[in-house]
Amino acid sequence: MIAITFALPAESSDLVALLEKPNLISREGVETVRGRLHGKSVAVIHTGVGTKICAQRMDIILRRERFEYLISAGFAGALEKELRIGNLLIAENFSSPQLLRSPGLDLADDGIFLGKLRTVSGVIDSNAEREQLAANTGAAAVDMETEVIADACAELDLPFLSLRAISDTASEPFPAPAHVLFNVEKQKTDFARLAFYLVTHPGAFSRLNAFRERVAVARKALADTLDTILRADLL
Repeated sequence: MIAITFALPAESSDLVALLEKPNLISREGVETVRGRLHGKSVAVIHTGVGTKICAQRMDIILRRERFEYLISAGFAGALEKELRIGNLLIAENFSSPQLLRSPGLDLADDGIFLGKLRTVSGVIDSNAEREQLAANTGAAAVDMETEVIADACAELDLPFLSLRAISDTASEPFPAPAHVLFNVEKQKTDFARLAFYLVTHPGAFSRLNAFRERVAVARKALADTLDTILRADLL
């Protein structure tokens, strides 16, 4: 079985729609969707947002199951100015060399990049933070889970591939402060808080709609690329 992790169902839904006979399973607080794609058994695992809950859920999953390899998928924020919404980044600093070298990983596409990914504890809100992080780390993009998943896989010698779709950039940032869009402690959106923000910031309505469209582009690009990967035999 091949494991593919996402933080939230909002990231995985396009891929889940491709699965044959998807089956939702919830165990010990971890939701997974099992199915088949291109003759392969696939487990889509939702880790939650942020390093803390991700570490907890990965421990639960990897204690009870064994996988052929694991792909950490989802969204990332661009630090490299050349990256655009819907571009894909394969993180060379986290991915297993044996998967990066696999003849089956043939992703010759102008929208797919190989570069460094940085995992951080919170959402990067400002362009100044993006620029400073890029300068300090040399990373092309940033996320909130990959390092934790990579470390968990390394402990088990589980082959690992990091694949992230760009959902926000310096020129197309989040439409509202991160804490308004998502409560990491509660692992959900506080819709009362979001509604209050929208009422008090009328211009945010159009920004939110534009953000939803960008997320849809990123989600489709991610699903399409994962579909291509699963057609091949990486190991």
